[in-house]
Amino acid sequence: MKPTAVIADDEPLLRAGLRDALQAAWPELEIVAEAPNGAAAVHAVREHQPAFAFLDIEMPVMNGLDAARAIGEAAHIVFVTAYDRYAVEAFERGAVDYVLKPASGERLAETTKRLKARLGTPAASMDALLEELARRVAPAPTLQWLQASLGNAIKLVNVDDVVYFESDTKYTRLVTRDGEALVKKTLKELASELDARHFWQVHRGTIVNIRAIASVASDEMGRRQITLRERPEKLEVSRTFAHLFKAS
Repeated sequence: MKPTAVIADDEPLLRAGLRDALQAAWPELEIVAEAPNGAAAVHAVREHQPAFAFLDIEMPVMNGLDAARAIGEAAHIVFVTAYDRYAVEAFERGAVDYVLKPASGERLAETTKRLKARLGTPAASMDALLEELARRVAPAPTLQWLQASLGNAIKLVNVDDVVYFESDTKYTRLVTRDGEALVKKTLKELASELDARHFWQVHRGTIVNIRAIASVASDEMGRRQITLRERPEKLEVSRTFAHLFKAS
């Protein structure tokens, strides 16, 4: 039986990273469809009847838990999630596979080993586990608005409009598509308050909104650089954080 899978994540960059990591860990696995939300994932599973469905938990329209309920026993479910100790404990107790974002080759090697053993077997009911996960995986409140200084003026900036944050002595410089301003918070403080699903620290002095990333490439010296969608400058990825953009 040829192994097939559907992957679902609302972030194109993360979806592509998971696809590449899966292809490296299990070359025989065919990704028959990709979905940007849970509803599209359910449709793709019904249409393609894959053996496995990799579902991000937090997605618009329909989240991964609701998608798993709708998929039922039509496919083996693998949840994709940012690290959450309580969710991971629930996954492990329920013997359900999960992948932490960003996907690592080591974790995927363990996951694919178990999935190969399940190939051709019926998927188990997950009703009880899904109820527990629904209680445990509740989004924590995250920073949404910032007071920023622009000359002598103060303005409110929605963090979703920020392309990246950069350390600037005692302050932090926030950069949007149209300009920049200063915030009276350190980068460390911002890192603890921002939504870790969307804002990644890529350098000791830089946090980037991953939704603003166009691509990540290595130069001739092997250093990774981020190209942004709506800004001309490139951002350096330090060695400490290079693993975030490795497919395997």
